[in-house]
Amino acid sequence: MRVTGPLILRGVTVVDVLAGGLRPEVDLLLRDGVIERIAPAGTLGDTDAEVVDARSKYVVPGYVDAHAHPLGLADAAAALELMGAFGITGFRQMSGSTALLAERARSALGLPDGGPALLALPGDLLMPMNAGTVDAALTTIRQQKDAGADFVKVVAVTPEVLLALLDEAAVLGLPVAGHLPNGIDVREASRHGMRCIEHLGPGVGITAATADAESSIRAEAAAGARSLKVPSFTFPGAARLMGRLLKKIVINPVTMNKPRDIELLARADDTFDEAKARAVAAVFVQNETWQCPTLIRVRTQELADDPRHTADPELRYIAESTVRSWKRANAKYAEQGESAHATYRRTYDLQLRLTKIFEEEGVKLLTGTDSCGAGWVIPGHSLHQEFDELAGAGLSPLSVLRAATSNAAEFFGTTQDQGSVDEGMRADLVLLEANPLESVDALHRIAGTVRGGRYRDAAELDAVKSRIAGTRAITA
Repeated sequence: MRVTGPLILRGVTVVDVLAGGLRPEVDLLLRDGVIERIAPAGTLGDTDAEVVDARSKYVVPGYVDAHAHPLGLADAAAALELMGAFGITGFRQMSGSTALLAERARSALGLPDGGPALLALPGDLLMPMNAGTVDAALTTIRQQKDAGADFVKVVAVTPEVLLALLDEAAVLGLPVAGHLPNGIDVREASRHGMRCIEHLGPGVGITAATADAESSIRAEAAAGARSLKVPSFTFPGAARLMGRLLKKIVINPVTMNKPRDIELLARADDTFDEAKARAVAAVFVQNETWQCPTLIRVRTQELADDPRHTADPELRYIAESTVRSWKRANAKYAEQGESAHATYRRTYDLQLRLTKIFEEEGVKLLTGTDSCGAGWVIPGHSLHQEFDELAGAGLSPLSVLRAATSNAAEFFGTTQDQGSVDEGMRADLVLLEANPLESVDALHRIAGTVRGGRYRDAAELDAVKSRIAGTRAITA
């Protein structure tokens, strides 16, 4: 059942994400995409409203995937629809462009009904081609600010460039998120104002700072730093060529690791110091440096041959050509051998441990997946896998729910109308069959969703999934 007009959710239990409590047996009146009233069950009698019997159901804010790449794909609509069918009502696009910024300015992105809302969009990724020097990086971010970018996404720059652009971005009021360069002191990046670190680094970006052997690990990481080999000049088709190169790398970046890179991961694990990790967390808290761990993305890189990924039934949504490209990347992963794989498994265990330490120390976390490009990461489904990985790291059900809802609203500065189920808030909601404060499993048991005040029940959501699976529409 799809309802697009005024709607009453009758007899539902509201989950107070902020306080961690329940408000049982209430009616929610939704109108024009907003929660207009909340009242005791049975007391709202708006004759114009459709009524959904939501007794025994729990309602939470819609989920946010704070690290995804659907825009710009030929099949972006299918990816976004699938995300919506899994309860995602908002996303942060992590790869932008001048063209996408211009399309957004013209309201021409063409986001599908039922898909999530775009919460933030950057300009072009900062890489050696546009940020190979301090001057080039500063010019690039000033241009992106003028073009309307919401933030800067850093992928591959030097420590010197990162610190300089962080200082300039602070002047421009432009947040910076992304990857840490090899050899950087992550505490310095935090002190210079890095807004969000993605993928827990990656590599030894964070774990170097939590190791007794920090000095040698950072020095060797800097000495052996790799960067994308790009020309110092542009030519017709350069951007397209770079895009194809990045697409191959993004499937699984650990396949590019050399023996030195793997040895540094092992040394960071061998010399891990929990006290240092908690001290790093304190720096993040002091400087309001957020973490978007994307554990499912990290897992599919470091445990790429796990049947949980390679035999996932939800691969039914992904084009066969894409699955073949993921298998080719896995062949390169296999060539690295069991010793490397054992190091990756230990590294992933350390990253789970770090996620729990950061949460305990008050570092703010977001849920993200890196879907639409990353190998074995399936749009929509992967956010539910992220919930399970966070739970496996030791986070409570409430902490996982907050990372996907109220934390996201705080991060995007939208707490005035997002991130909680209250009067005056946007009607972007997920109805659940079970209490999400008791088990993370409840977050998977979706009875229906509301996006912009439009209700869809589980049957319609399943129909969307079946339609996409029937065409295997998504090409990463």
